[in-house]
Amino acid sequence: MEAYTAESGGMPQLNPEFWVSQIFWLILTFGTLLIVLSKLILPKISANLESRKSQILENIEAAEKQRKESELKIKEFDDLVAKSKIEAKNILAQAREKVQKDITSKRETLDKQLDEEIKKAEDEISALRKNAPEKINKIAIDTSSELVKKLIGADVNASSISAIVDDLSKRNGDKYYGN
Repeated sequence: MEAYTAESGGMPQLNPEFWVSQIFWLILTFGTLLIVLSKLILPKISANLESRKSQILENIEAAEKQRKESELKIKEFDDLVAKSKIEAKNILAQAREKVQKDITSKRETLDKQLDEEIKKAEDEISALRKNAPEKINKIAIDTSSELVKKLIGADVNASSISAIVDDLSKRNGDKYYGN
């Protein structure tokens, strides 16, 4: 068998006489590479993967914890809002009730004052009604005396004019004074 050399144009790796040395170097190279990978690189990769896995788990746990805390805070907030609404309704109801009481109280006071004013006005009207015929009669007597004095130039007896005015007012008094 002829040796494969570069001059002969063959490939030495296919020559069976070099196979043993090639297998030796292959085993030695891959064994060294396997030892380096398994002792140095793979533990670092494995440790890195484990730290990432634990970090991810921690992040998931922290996120879950924060989610629960957020849900609790939202529930507390909703409870606070509900309580605030109830308190606001109560305060509004109390204020409305107080205003209603104040209005009622002021209305009652105003009604009393109006009733008193109406009673005073009615009393004054009643007093004026009672005194009106007398005053009207007096004015009529005075005016009649003056007119008669000017018309005839002589004084007329005040008692006769008074009797005439009284007589007329008695006859027509109901018509004028509502008596």
